[in-house]
Amino acid sequence: MEYFVNCNTSTLAPYTAPLDKSKAAHLYRRLGFSASVETIDQAVGQSAGALVDNLINQAINMAPTPAPSWADWNNSNYPADDDAAGQLRRAQIDEWSLTYTNAMLNNNLRDRLSFFWSNHFVTQLSVYDCSSFLYHYINCLQRNSIANFKTFVSEIGLTSAMLYYLDGVYNNGNNPNENYARELYELFTLGDGNGYTEEDIVETAKALSGYVERGEIGCEPVTFDPTKFNTDNKTIFGQTGNWGYDDVIDILFEQRGAQLSDFICRKLYEFFVHPDSRDESNNAQVIIDGMAATFMANDYEIAPVLSQLFKSQHFFDDEAIGVIIKSPFDIYLNFLNETGFTYSDTTLASIINYSDLLGQTLFNPVEVEGWQRNRTWINTNFMIGRWLTMETIIDGLYQNDPEQFRAFATNAVGTADSGTSNPEIVVTAIVNKIAPKGMYTTEQFDNAVSAFTISEVPMSYYSPDFVDGGTSQWILNISASVPSQVHLLLRHLSRQPEFQLK
Repeated sequence: MEYFVNCNTSTLAPYTAPLDKSKAAHLYRRLGFSASVETIDQAVGQSAGALVDNLINQAINMAPTPAPSWADWNNSNYPADDDAAGQLRRAQIDEWSLTYTNAMLNNNLRDRLSFFWSNHFVTQLSVYDCSSFLYHYINCLQRNSIANFKTFVSEIGLTSAMLYYLDGVYNNGNNPNENYARELYELFTLGDGNGYTEEDIVETAKALSGYVERGEIGCEPVTFDPTKFNTDNKTIFGQTGNWGYDDVIDILFEQRGAQLSDFICRKLYEFFVHPDSRDESNNAQVIIDGMAATFMANDYEIAPVLSQLFKSQHFFDDEAIGVIIKSPFDIYLNFLNETGFTYSDTTLASIINYSDLLGQTLFNPVEVEGWQRNRTWINTNFMIGRWLTMETIIDGLYQNDPEQFRAFATNAVGTADSGTSNPEIVVTAIVNKIAPKGMYTTEQFDNAVSAFTISEVPMSYYSPDFVDGGTSQWILNISASVPSQVHLLLRHLSRQPEFQLK
């Protein structure tokens, strides 16, 4: 796998040219889990400003995923038998996993962002082990994913999932637990060692005390108990008073807004544009500085920052296209959206399982720092796993409905070429749909053509001289061999370096 140095020198000035297919596909690969041929075709010729505004407005106005029937259950709602209770919990998590994966697949920017934030405000279901806590955590991510970041920080810290995961429920009175206070600064808002001291952490932990386990039933929402709150004066970032939870958030944003803005905008830049933001040879810092200024000027609203970034020349620069390694969920969900193939809950369950095998376990990032993304997704074992699992997905989709493979190819080439007899036209269209920048070399493209044409169909079928009248016997929208050929081509492409990038 080739690693890309960030050579993007473009600015935050608006990108004003009408979008072509490559730029439109780039936008959907980054702002969602890609999109269908039809969606990309509709985007061609639009302005970046209009399309980005539409996608951002959709995300802002989208309601959270409806609550499941068990959204507010505690342990008293489960069977007394431990095995039966465990089976029911697993069924609930399986149900919610499918629901949320469907949301990622279909909700573009909103759940691209909610998934991004789940790897920023990390919790692990395996630690708190409560279905209702998981629902309310995801609900918080969805409601705040493109809203006000200060409100987001405040609300996520009071979810039961977070309070259990980072020991907030054990942070009582004069026996403070510093875990959440440390991660609040180190991972969630400022960055490691950036603008805070160990004493700030100790004092912040005291101010965050008082949120305790409720009752003896288990899986009950965490509540505030004033008798467990530390009432001493605390000094945080030079400010002294009998501070509580809300005061901590206020002081943090008032006293460390610049550091916070740089940290958050850098994470957004590295996720949406390029993982390399610190090389002095590029102007990523200039872009991040511009984003941070917008963030602060808009009282920490997320949407204006993303709007500025996604409409920019920097975002659409050729150096920004195809330079991020797909996560496991990217591999599978992008493929489903790009091909438009019909999928079932069984398909999605396989995707969730395969992503787990490749190091991306839904609702369980590997550690409190989250998945480190990009280069960490590529090693010998994971690479082979990506190939084999993707081929299994492709094979299953083909077995369910071979003819949809022809439909994908005819959509990819467009109406004018739906009856083409030239395999290179078909391969070019499919390659350009699946790979952000096509194939790197002529040899690789020729190999793709070979994968498409090596089947039961003799090469002579593609020749216009094969039959009298000068027409080919192979025709895309007619020949019986086409679904199998598209199937073989997609299997071939799924093993190529270009397929691993977005």
